[in-house]
Amino acid sequence: MEYLIGVILALAISFFFGTVVGFDRSRAFYPVVMIVIAAYYALFALMGGSLHALALECVFIAGFVLASVLGFKLNLWWVAGALFAHGVFDFFHSHLISNPGVPVWWPGWCLAYDVTAAGYLAWLLRRSKGPERR
Repeated sequence: MEYLIGVILALAISFFFGTVVGFDRSRAFYPVVMIVIAAYYALFALMGGSLHALALECVFIAGFVLASVLGFKLNLWWVAGALFAHGVFDFFHSHLISNPGVPVWWPGWCLAYDVTAAGYLAWLLRRSKGPERR
């Protein structure tokens, strides 16, 4: 069920808030979404009371933040790639980091959200010819 909800929310947020409302007219929309998504694992580490998990999560978060900044500054394909990579990270997360604060349903939900949002952004980038998307 978490996968279905992740897909539906990613499409609803990307399409409605991004495209219909127009938030994605700013190059910052998807990079900010990516940064917020990555930061949740730090929140979960704090909720779980694990400084060790927090330190490890911050290493990965830094990589996703870097990709988001590069995407904002250079090319939004970096952000689409980061969203997809974060979905892959969600799949392997429990094998990489023991974070006691992560809800049991979160990795599946986040994987579905990330991959769907990456696909939606990639679709936007492929169909757009304007420099605001590149």
